[in-house]
Amino acid sequence: MIDKDSLGNEGTPFILDVERGKVAEFARAVRSEDPAHHAGEQPVAPPTFLATQMHWEQGVPDSNPWDTIQMDPAKGVHAEQEYVFHGPPPRAGERLHAQSRIAEIWEKEGRAGMLVFVKMITEFRDSEGTLRAEAILTGVERP
Repeated sequence: MIDKDSLGNEGTPFILDVERGKVAEFARAVRSEDPAHHAGEQPVAPPTFLATQMHWEQGVPDSNPWDTIQMDPAKGVHAEQEYVFHGPPPRAGERLHAQSRIAEIWEKEGRAGMLVFVKMITEFRDSEGTLRAEAILTGVERP
């Protein structure tokens, strides 16, 4: 059962280095043919590259606040993933400072009973502190 008191919980900040080789690997994995994702020393990261945040979070204790919501894994599903960019997408060679927080919790009556939705937002900022992008994950716990 979702712990509604987890609303507002923040994870420990972590770093995501946008590495050239990883951008190339990711672009190949998603079958991107966009030359911007492959060319030069600082290729542009594909928009969904930010999903790699999970690999960077693993090395930083308490960086992912999702566990604090206590969603039942047998009832929980990943409902939506969205990426919002507040300027150009990141390029290889950049270092992004990231932090996740539980931003919303709400309920909605479904056919089988009450559904509980949780939205977690991870903000990615550049070295000057400018918000560059957000990864917005929505999960739902079914009755």
